[in-house]
Amino acid sequence: MSPVPDSLERWMAPFVALFTRPTWRHVLVLVAGALLTPGRRTVTAALSIMGRRETGNFANFHRVLNRNRWSGRAVAQRLFTLLIATFVPQGPVVIGIDETIERRWGSKIKARGIYRDPVRSSHGHFVKASGLRWIVVMLLVPISWAGRVWALPFLSALAPSERFARETGRRHKKLTDWARQLLLQVRRWVPDRQLIVVADSSYAAIELLSDLRAHLTVVTRLRLDARLFEPAPLRSPGTIGRPRVSGSRLPSLAQRLEDAGTSWRCVRVNGWYGGGDRQLEISSGTALWYHPGKQVPIRWVLVRDVQGGFEPQGFLCTDLQADPLDVLRWFVRRWAVDGTFAEVRRHLGVETQRQWADQAIARTTPALLGLFSLVTLWANDIAARAAIKPRAALWYRKAEPTFSDALAAIRLQLWREMTFSASASHAEIVKPPDPILNRLIHAVCLPA
Repeated sequence: MSPVPDSLERWMAPFVALFTRPTWRHVLVLVAGALLTPGRRTVTAALSIMGRRETGNFANFHRVLNRNRWSGRAVAQRLFTLLIATFVPQGPVVIGIDETIERRWGSKIKARGIYRDPVRSSHGHFVKASGLRWIVVMLLVPISWAGRVWALPFLSALAPSERFARETGRRHKKLTDWARQLLLQVRRWVPDRQLIVVADSSYAAIELLSDLRAHLTVVTRLRLDARLFEPAPLRSPGTIGRPRVSGSRLPSLAQRLEDAGTSWRCVRVNGWYGGGDRQLEISSGTALWYHPGKQVPIRWVLVRDVQGGFEPQGFLCTDLQADPLDVLRWFVRRWAVDGTFAEVRRHLGVETQRQWADQAIARTTPALLGLFSLVTLWANDIAARAAIKPRAALWYRKAEPTFSDALAAIRLQLWREMTFSASASHAEIVKPPDPILNRLIHAVCLPA
């Protein structure tokens, strides 16, 4: 039974005050095991890779997730604070919000539902999936040593299905309700910073935008046929009747596309759809997005491709003074979100965990998502001392490190500390202990 590597204890030190002392010792083992195991991210897999298959107190490690008292929200706040201090010490904080489906089956998983599978579905093909729906808030930030924007998860919430709410007698909360709650929570964590939220069209709801615009800036898509109006005119003294809520109807974005008199501005945006620079034409203005009974003032941005590579698109921003080019630059960061969802499945074992207790389910997936951000933080610490080199081959050229390279750098450091130590008197390499070699052999040879 080997100790946890010193580097991991140092990296995890900011979280030590959030757990009791016995729980903290188990947390360190589980985190180390989740990092090192190459297969499923189950508690037993983590214990096996850490050489604790014969440990009699294995149930204590399960209790960390399904019973012990600690606050996932406090952990999320501490993680968010670390991410901001490391990657965004000043300037606006750009975050993204999106949902993902964790495909799970089983009658004991009470909160699961049937949803549209966003990965397997297309515009003309609808695929349903059974699983858990998670709403995830991520920091969207350029990583200098990776040469691109990464989406770093720090806060996640389980959004149960409508069936679950009906069967348990609870009020069903829509995606926009969850988004409002999560984003206002993040706002309370950073009250003195400019906060910009980037979201897809699922969150382009007038009620949500109206509730959030006083607290933060939201950037999302706008339908080309959205009803746009001028602000309501000032009410003259002595006017009889109810005051007007909107002014004259403005042309929709679709109508502006057809209007030869529309003024266009040529700009160049970096990272469009995850690629290089893209030359675009944009038109922008302010309007009142109005629907009977609800309204919100917005800045709209209409985009068309000079080369005709994609259909015209509309975007909105709740900050009326925002530069249209900044709106696009903020929005293109959102495309890193899908990459993060793919990486946590491929490299961190999301959807391979096997907990069925409600408390364990509510904690395990957010922990694995947060582990993506922790790996990025710790890789940044390693990159400050030595460059992280991308793993490439003759058949696969890779210019910049990706998440798999960052995770490999973390694993290499942890295995080195547990396996190879230097003699204090002769500075010679000591032969690795047999238990450590057995763990390495099992990790390579045995199935997950």
